[in-house]
Amino acid sequence: MRLTLVGFVIVLNLSLISVTTIASNESNIDKKQAITLALAEYAGKTLKVSEENNFFVVRILQKDGRIVDLKVDKKTGKVKKD
Repeated sequence: MRLTLVGFVIVLNLSLISVTTIASNESNIDKKQAITLALAEYAGKTLKVSEENNFFVVRILQKDGRIVDLKVDKKTGKVKKD
């Protein structure tokens, strides 16, 4: 159990590093990258992605049934809960 948890934490950290690299290497992120960044913050299933002036809005259905709307900045890739 402990080994599984440690493995999960390592994989999660590596994925966050790669997601941060995606956001920092690009001047503008695309819709697919916005989804990746949002899912790194809040696990679940992507329901909808809409594009607004300076950000994407990603709607995620979490495993507990809650729906979360997240704003992903197009320039920085920063994720904020709406």
